[in-house]
Amino acid sequence: MAKSALPFSSEDSYAALLDGLKTQIRSAQVKAALAVNQELVQLYWQIGREILTRQQTQGWGGKVIDRLAKDLKREFPDMQGFGSRNLKYMRAFAAAYPETEFVQQLAAQIPWGHNCLLLDKIKDPTERRWYMQQTIANGWSRNGLALQIEGGRYGNQGNAITNFEHTLPSHQSDLAQQLIKDPYNFDFLTLGQDAQEREIERGLVDRIRDFLLELGVGFAFMGSQYEITVDGKDYRIDLLFYHARLHCYVVIDLQMGEFEPEFSGRMNFYVSAVDAYLRSGGDSPTIGIILCRSKQKTTVEFALQGLQKPIGVSTYQLNQNLPDAFKTNLPTPEQLEREMDAAIAALAPE
Repeated sequence: MAKSALPFSSEDSYAALLDGLKTQIRSAQVKAALAVNQELVQLYWQIGREILTRQQTQGWGGKVIDRLAKDLKREFPDMQGFGSRNLKYMRAFAAAYPETEFVQQLAAQIPWGHNCLLLDKIKDPTERRWYMQQTIANGWSRNGLALQIEGGRYGNQGNAITNFEHTLPSHQSDLAQQLIKDPYNFDFLTLGQDAQEREIERGLVDRIRDFLLELGVGFAFMGSQYEITVDGKDYRIDLLFYHARLHCYVVIDLQMGEFEPEFSGRMNFYVSAVDAYLRSGGDSPTIGIILCRSKQKTTVEFALQGLQKPIGVSTYQLNQNLPDAFKTNLPTPEQLEREMDAAIAALAPE
């Protein structure tokens, strides 16, 4: 038997709930005018918890949310965020995160719209927490977060085949492994599958901002076709970066086809040269990343065995097919920049 919206013998209890919510909302208005994201998200969590608690303990049905929406909107006509849909998000938010410490320390650090997106798209609590942490670290806009979820960013972390465990200290090995993903998505290049290596490299340099976003937080671009001289002969590194968190140089070598064992030998040479001629006393060991169109696990593992330099092998994708409906919603770089600037003040959708 379905629960009624509200046993109206409990009208006094409902009135107390409504009055309490009015007080909480006015208090938040005074503190931050609901403009500070942390206050807003914590207020929404409190409202959601109140609704959830009353429904669980007093048997109120779902229609009470519609009634609350009308009363709150009447009381606060100039404020957004108190529609039925958003109140349901608040209830789901409180159900998903019962601990106030988690809300204060993590969920409240990202805009409400991001939280709603995560509630809709991600069911696993560990994965949701990871996307929150990455949003904070990378400053992802709501559209940017949606792109990362759609592209399966969580599942791609740490999938590269590396020899880091044997060539780096344990604390750096774990961090380096997590920072390198597989595959990398180069859709932003708008190149076909038959693009040549130099076209891809030029495209990555021309769209360096997008490339850095795809690589992840911490990468600083040092140059392309970076020249380094060994025994009087000039060699050119495809792409050279420095990583602020790892405190090391990162050499990236682009390859057009499937991974071949000789790629690891050339990368070992490049990493050794950078260590010898560029690395300073405060830098950690240089890391090499070989980016290929495809790879075979056993071949890569055999090629990396016995090498003393830290090297990882990942793949990349060009012109990945996205659903047409999703493509029409892709933001421009200018829109992304505006959203990142305004993210902290983002309000909930009605």
